[in-house]
Amino acid sequence: MRIFESIKRFDERVREKIGWKILDGYLLRKMLGTVVFAITLLMVIVVVFDVSENIQKFMSHNIPTKEVITGYYFNFIPYFINLFIPLFTFISVIWFTSKLSSQNEIISIFDNGISFNRMLVPYVTGAMIIMLISLIMANFIVPNTNRKLNEFKYQYFGRKYVASTYLHIKNSKNSYVFVERWDKVEGIGYNFTYEEFDSNALRLKISAQTVDYNEEKQMWEMLKYTRRVITPDNEEVIVRGDEFDTVLNILPRNLYQDAFVSETMSYTELRQFIKEEKLRGSSLLANYQIEQHKRLANPMGILIMTLLGLSVSCRKSNRGVGVHVFIGMGLAFSFIFLQQISTVFSVSGGLPPILGTWFPNIIFLIITIIMLKMTPK
Repeated sequence: MRIFESIKRFDERVREKIGWKILDGYLLRKMLGTVVFAITLLMVIVVVFDVSENIQKFMSHNIPTKEVITGYYFNFIPYFINLFIPLFTFISVIWFTSKLSSQNEIISIFDNGISFNRMLVPYVTGAMIIMLISLIMANFIVPNTNRKLNEFKYQYFGRKYVASTYLHIKNSKNSYVFVERWDKVEGIGYNFTYEEFDSNALRLKISAQTVDYNEEKQMWEMLKYTRRVITPDNEEVIVRGDEFDTVLNILPRNLYQDAFVSETMSYTELRQFIKEEKLRGSSLLANYQIEQHKRLANPMGILIMTLLGLSVSCRKSNRGVGVHVFIGMGLAFSFIFLQQISTVFSVSGGLPPILGTWFPNIIFLIITIIMLKMTPK
């Protein structure tokens, strides 16, 4: 009880210090309640469609109902919630603010001496709360649920990883690794080659029929190997054997080129992974960097879309709420279209990933500032 009383007193002091009013609480509850309702309704629709599509698959594989709920849908839902939070925050703000405007509540607020800028406080507060939730979900919760969902699909639906082929990877400044085929399921590489250079001259070459990574030893185990060393006197020494262990700067995850593997990593894991892939010159580096920047850009977009939604919907229209929703949907789809275009240019058009990811936010931030300045106050 003392803890709750302390929290209550702290909350009261904060409210008093920042000048939090009953109206602020009313608008904040309206905003958060509408967002939660919209996301919940969307998830119900998404789950119903997914169940109708996959129910035959669940039954044919004799998957227990409990496992379907906990192993599949508990990991399926967070991804879509995080994906649609910016869009449905925007639509929710337009919806409930338009209703306030149509019922002359916005005019009443202004008539009571509350400025438009002061009215922004509960909207910004709500956007910050949703943005924080989105940041936590995108960087820590969703990667974990994505990993569990993939494990569920591989276990019950029999999905197989496609083996990566002809991999050339930079191991260090002067050494390179080549693997003709890497099987992620078995954790085995075939026709492995390691080459080390000194002043552009080959000094060491190790070839092996197969290679796999020993987690306990944290070493690579090579079978049926040939080790060729070029001495400073340019003499060649060749050693052959059945088994050879060595340490490399790469891990098995570096040998599986999958653009979606980044979606199963937390933000800290992804940052480290990108550093490793940058040193190795990965062809999918842009995809990984886009995923990293999206985890910050999308939550930041919530604040922009909230203010844009407010600027669109606080004007009273004789045609009702529908006009505001129509305008809002047009802006929302323009935002999504711009995101897709900039992502494509980042992957294949030479546009830096950080610019391609943040470009839609920058454009719509400018639009939002213009709209806010034009909003009747």
